[in-house]
Amino acid sequence: MLYPTSSQTVGPYLHIGLSGLNRDDLTAGCGDLGAAPVVIEGRVIDGEGNPVPDGMVEIWQADARGVYGHPDDPRHDEGSPGFGGFGRVATQPDGGFRFTTIKPGCVPGPDGQMQAPHLVVSVFMRGLLKHLSTRMYFPDEPGANEQDWILAKVPAHRRGTLVATAAKAGVLRWNIVLQGSEETVFFDI
Repeated sequence: MLYPTSSQTVGPYLHIGLSGLNRDDLTAGCGDLGAAPVVIEGRVIDGEGNPVPDGMVEIWQADARGVYGHPDDPRHDEGSPGFGGFGRVATQPDGGFRFTTIKPGCVPGPDGQMQAPHLVVSVFMRGLLKHLSTRMYFPDEPGANEQDWILAKVPAHRRGTLVATAAKAGVLRWNIVLQGSEETVFFDI
């Protein structure tokens, strides 16, 4: 049997075996989640400014109270029933992606200090040896963003690549730029 080697890249066959796990609406069937739904939309753009039409974007987040839908969160039993906090979508021909979710609450960091509301984001696409990891922060949390211990490690002139912008009521816009002067900050985890 042949096994993949480390020199093989992620994709471009992301749809095989994964599309059944796609979830763009994290609020569907959850009832009252303690927060209004918010749409997060954007595009994945390569280093030449072209859309990435065959990528995949995943998000992982806490609920409105800052509780992750995972048994490793010690407050898991206090979380919102039915809200798993995980979403996955394939990018569209124009590189677009879209999620319907809620704004998460603050979660404790490793030192116990509260982190600003954020989404953990992974990007998979052709040509990558390993997926990319980043975060998306919310524009209406300037004080919490300023105090966030991870965002504080990012040079000030690059922090804007991690903060979404309000597009219209209930909609945030956030592009993932893979290279260039506006490149999104990615984390080596």
